[in-house]
Amino acid sequence: MPDPTVSRPHILLVEDDLEITEMLAAVLSTNGFAISTASNASQMDVLLEKEQVDLVVLDIMLPGEDGLSICQRLRQGSNVPIIMVTARGEDVDRIIGLEIGADDYLPKPFNSRELVARIRALLRRSRLGHDSRTHCQKPLTFDGWRIDPVSRLLLDANGVRIELTSVEFDLLLAFCRHAGRVLSRDQLLDLTHAGLASPVERSIDVHVSRIRQKIEADPRDPVLIKTVRLGGYIFTPLVTQNSQA
Repeated sequence: MPDPTVSRPHILLVEDDLEITEMLAAVLSTNGFAISTASNASQMDVLLEKEQVDLVVLDIMLPGEDGLSICQRLRQGSNVPIIMVTARGEDVDRIIGLEIGADDYLPKPFNSRELVARIRALLRRSRLGHDSRTHCQKPLTFDGWRIDPVSRLLLDANGVRIELTSVEFDLLLAFCRHAGRVLSRDQLLDLTHAGLASPVERSIDVHVSRIRQKIEADPRDPVLIKTVRLGGYIFTPLVTQNSQA
C-alpha cells in the first residue's frame, strides 16, 4: 500500500477527447500518479500558473493552439518532461515534436501500460541528478561549458544557463562521461535510459541535433559532437572534473 506521506508525481493530461481523458486519468491514478487535466491551451496555462507539474502528456490535435505550438512555447521557459501523443503516426510528426523539445512521442492507439512505462522512465531521467549516486556527481567542464549532474544545469562560458530537455541533458552528460569514445545509438539509448521511453533509436539523431544547436559554434559543421559514419557519435573535447559544487 502506498505511503500517504510520499507525494505522488503530478501528471498533466492535455487532451480534448473526454473519453480518452477519463480513461487515462483512471489508469494513471491507479498507478500512483496525481492527475490534472486540460482540454486546451488556455486551461493548461491557468493550471500551470497554480500548480507544480512533474510531466505533461500532450495531444497534438487540440482545438485552438495545437500541441506542437504548445510544446514549443513550454520549452521557452521550462524543462518539464513532455510526452506527445497523436492519432497521426507518421515519422514527420514524431520528428517535428522531438525537434521542438518533446522528450518522447506516442502514436494513438497505444497501450495504457506503455504510457505508464514511458512516464516512469522520463520521471526517472528527470530526477536522476537528485536521486542517483551511482556516478560522480561533481560538475564537469568542457570547452568553456559547465554541466552539473546534481542541479542538472548547463552553463555557457559566461555563466548563462542553457535550457535542455530531460533527454538532452542525460544525452550530453553521457557524452561528457564517455568523451573520446565512439558511442553507437544503441549505447546512447542504454546510457540515457531512453530504451524504455524512446524505442526508435533514430530519435537519438534528433536529440543530438538539438544539442548541437545549443552548444556548437556552427551546428552545420559540429566539432564537439562528431558523427562517426556507421558508428554513431564521438564527443571530442577534453572533459575535466570541477571540484567546486
